[in-house]
Amino acid sequence: MSNSESFIEEVTEEVRRDRLFATFRKYGWIAILLVAGIVGGAAYTEWQKATHAAQAKAFGDSVLGALDEDNPEARRAALANAAAADGNPDRLAIQRLLLASDPVADKAGTLAALDAVANDAAVPQIYRDLAVLRRVIVAGSDMEIAARRAALDPLAIPGRPFRTLALEQMAYLSVEAGETEAAITQLRALSTDQEAPTGLRQRAGQMIQALGGETEKG
Repeated sequence: MSNSESFIEEVTEEVRRDRLFATFRKYGWIAILLVAGIVGGAAYTEWQKATHAAQAKAFGDSVLGALDEDNPEARRAALANAAAADGNPDRLAIQRLLLASDPVADKAGTLAALDAVANDAAVPQIYRDLAVLRRVIVAGSDMEIAARRAALDPLAIPGRPFRTLALEQMAYLSVEAGETEAAITQLRALSTDQEAPTGLRQRAGQMIQALGGETEKG
C-alpha cells in the first residue's frame, strides 16, 4: 500500500470518527434519557411492589391482632382501624366483611352491613358475592326460601368464585322445603364436582346418607 493510500484511509477514518462524535454530541442526550427512563421505570416498579407488599403485610398483621382481642368492643374498634389508609378496595372490602360477620353485632346490624357491601358497586365482585352468600346464611329462615334461592342463583353460575358453596346452600334450601329427592340429586352432583373443595364434597356425601340416599359409586 502506498503512502498516499494509507494517508487517505487515515483521513477517511478521522472523518468518520469526527462524524460519529458530532452525531453523539447532537443526539446522545436522547440515548441517555432512554436509559435513564428504563432504569427509573424499573426502580419505580420495584418500589411499588415493595410498598404494596408492606401495606398488605401491615393490614394482615392488624387484622390478626384485632381478632386476638378478647373484648368484643376492643376487637371491633381494632377491626375498624385495620383498613389501610391507602384506600385499597380489596382491603376495605375484607375489613367491612369482617365487621359485618363479627358475632358481637346484632343480626339486623349484620344483615344491613352485608347489604351495604353487596350493593356497593365500588367493591370488587368477589367480595360482593361473598357478602350475598354470607347474608343468605345469616338471614336463615327470616328470609323466604324463594328469596334466598333468587339471591343464590347468580352465584351458582359457572365461573363464579363461590359457585359450589352457593350450590350447597341451594341443596340445603331444598331440604328445608321438604324436597328431599331434589336435595339428594343436588348433593350427589356436588359430591363428584371436582371444583368443590374436599371438605364440601365430604359434607355432601354425609348429607346424602343422612337423607337416606346413596352416593355415587367411584
